[in-house]
Amino acid sequence: MLRIFYSSKFEREYRRIPERIKEIAEEKEWIFRADPHDPRLHTHQLSGRLKRHHAFSINQKYRIIFEFATRETIWFHSIGDHSIYEQ
Repeated sequence: MLRIFYSSKFEREYRRIPERIKEIAEEKEWIFRADPHDPRLHTHQLSGRLKRHHAFSINQKYRIIFEFATRETIWFHSIGDHSIYEQ
């Protein structure tokens, strides 16, 4: 079973996103918990300074950046639109 931890940065960003996006994000998290590579998530590894991280889609605009700490432990680091890749 996956254990997901949320960074303080993720928690701050999550509080700022629109309520409708929060609802979709929670639905996507359930899919993620069942299979982090489910095609509906469009999970992909990042490159450059974020090469140790992955991201999955909430919708066409919003993403969650995460890291596999172990096979069963995941850290959600950031949530937001594409500008989160630049932070």
